[in-house]
Amino acid sequence: MSGYTGAIFDVDGVLVDSPHEEAWRESLRELMAGPWADIVGQTSYSPEKFTPALYHERMSGKPRTAGATAALEYFGVPDIDRRVTEYGEHKQEMIIRLISEGRFSAYDDAVRFVLAVRNAGIPVAAASSSKNAKMFLEKIDLSRFGGTGNLHQVFDVDVSGRDFAHGKPDPEIFLTAARELGVEPSDAFVAEDAVNGIQAAKAGGFGALGVSRADDVDALAAEGADVVVTDMGEIDLSALGRGELVTTS
Repeated sequence: MSGYTGAIFDVDGVLVDSPHEEAWRESLRELMAGPWADIVGQTSYSPEKFTPALYHERMSGKPRTAGATAALEYFGVPDIDRRVTEYGEHKQEMIIRLISEGRFSAYDDAVRFVLAVRNAGIPVAAASSSKNAKMFLEKIDLSRFGGTGNLHQVFDVDVSGRDFAHGKPDPEIFLTAARELGVEPSDAFVAEDAVNGIQAAKAGGFGALGVSRADDVDALAAEGADVVVTDMGEIDLSALGRGELVTTS
């Protein structure tokens, strides 16, 4: 391999510090305190049990229905099939409101890394399970990074939010991104912050760059990430041209 010819980025947790976790947590709290109050006693749910660990281990990176199902199964909520859609829709209403209020921020290290990768001549793709990914990326103004326009305009391909037959850890979303970039999986790397995202990258035959935003370096490494960083500025850009994912130190 002469070098990477494609780079694929998850969005939530890699490029943006989004309010997805808050939206999932607060929408379930509202449902349990309101229309679902009569079934709380049949579950293990309490507000403090919806922890960051629960979100990152069971929900992060999954499509809306899968994420809602994971949470309701975890808390033993009855009649899940009937409640999943309501939970997902309530969460979506909340996430739209939070985004419109500007309740999220870009990770500066990630934006700079994407721009550096693209400027190095490596085509880039966005590949998030979230249907809100484009909205996030379009709101990131590149002027403070010395660029013009918004971050979404930087990407050559965006497969985010599509209804794939299989969600992560199945590699379908990343394989689709690679195909649309016109590169082989072995010639591309995936940047992911979630365990199931690293699993998907490895299953698809990609290089796997783990981005630890939740004190989960060991968990990402255990899934086979080629390198795990807490700051994407640590990645050796020159090594990408040799097909290597390594840090500068």
